[in-house]
Amino acid sequence: MTNGHNKYQDQSLFSITWPLLIEISLHMSMGIIATLILSGYSDNAVAGVGVANQIINIFILVFNVTAIGATILIGQNLGANRMDRALRLARSAFGVNFWVGIVMTIVVIAFGGIFLKFYGLSGEIYSFAYTFLTITGLSLFLESMSLALSAVLRSYGYTRETMIVTVIMNVISITGFFIAIKGWFGLPITGVSGVSYSIIVARVFIIAVLFFFVYKKLALKLHIKDIIVIDKSDVKSLLSIGVPSAGENLSYQFSQVVITSFVALIGDTALAARVYILNISMICFLFTLAIAQGTQLLVARYIGAEQYERALTRGLKTLKIAFITSTIISLAFALIGKPVLTVFTNDPAIIAIALPVLWAIVFIEPGRAMNIVLMGALKSVGDLRFPVVIGVICMWGIAVLFSYFFGITLGLGLLGVWLAQGLDEWVRGIFALKRWISKPWLKKKKVLQKAS
Repeated sequence: MTNGHNKYQDQSLFSITWPLLIEISLHMSMGIIATLILSGYSDNAVAGVGVANQIINIFILVFNVTAIGATILIGQNLGANRMDRALRLARSAFGVNFWVGIVMTIVVIAFGGIFLKFYGLSGEIYSFAYTFLTITGLSLFLESMSLALSAVLRSYGYTRETMIVTVIMNVISITGFFIAIKGWFGLPITGVSGVSYSIIVARVFIIAVLFFFVYKKLALKLHIKDIIVIDKSDVKSLLSIGVPSAGENLSYQFSQVVITSFVALIGDTALAARVYILNISMICFLFTLAIAQGTQLLVARYIGAEQYERALTRGLKTLKIAFITSTIISLAFALIGKPVLTVFTNDPAIIAIALPVLWAIVFIEPGRAMNIVLMGALKSVGDLRFPVVIGVICMWGIAVLFSYFFGITLGLGLLGVWLAQGLDEWVRGIFALKRWISKPWLKKKKVLQKAS
């Protein structure tokens, strides 16, 4: 039995994806601009903030547990024309993330120094990392709520609105960065602490704007009772999808923490080079991220409407586009590697380490495209366990293990670390492709339909 067409089933991938592409580009550009500004201040500040950001990203992934669950469940309910259920899920997602954000804020403030010691940082790099982590950690609960509200808006297809929010955040943050590092408007240079406080100010503003859009576009007014009385069945549903879905990303972030500790063993120069390379590689896969997120929204709606073949075809079409595009972009960066790197740093030692890694990115990105697009699509169809199981096995059994073997044991340094991560992306991507084509999720749904 199928549900009749509605505007959510028929929304095009392009209309969803282009604002997502701009939004993700703006998010990434803020990180790149922050890195550029900090590089003019101190390479040690770049390394310290880069490490602290890794820890912050782990907490953000915890917040994404609810956001991912909301994105998939709201999308499925919209596709099935269950509008009241979709709005109730939106309220519950906000309530859950409010409390999770409060708890995580307390954790990072109380134990931030302990987390940083795991990396073996010392001296000025540790000082910069601790300053950034403890100050920005104060506003983690705001980030938690904003992720929930943004997920709700995207689920309804309001990707332009979330793009506008990102523009506002970028303008406020970058202005604050320049004031802190360059002393704009005659204000004192406050360095990393000033950069951190500007992020807090930006988060306060975007929360206000997100509340406005949720009320204006969805006629959804959130109240105090939404964080006090939360529907238990909604929480169970959100976590049943969100926990395994986010598990893959959490595993990835923790594996990156360990890999970063390996890079720290190579030296401070390699640690700084890694931050610059990460910024460049993000540009290479930002289009893949945008089109994968748009596809995830559409696939969830098609599944809700029981349009299974349409969902399967959409995943494969998106994969072809992402595969080709990411390969072309990464190859372009490898060919003009030195001029790109000199935008970030003039240190010849850092450039010498980073140049070969740009060619390793060409190897990584097609595999990453398979991984990002199809693992996201598998989550939308309800195949939740597979991405986590394969992810955990490959990230730790391939990426972490071979990063140490190639980078430290064989002495390949940062290049060895990147080759190991490329191997991990390709293996997971191939597994995801085979899983998507074999359609075990579709066979299971048809059995359930016959039984009912």
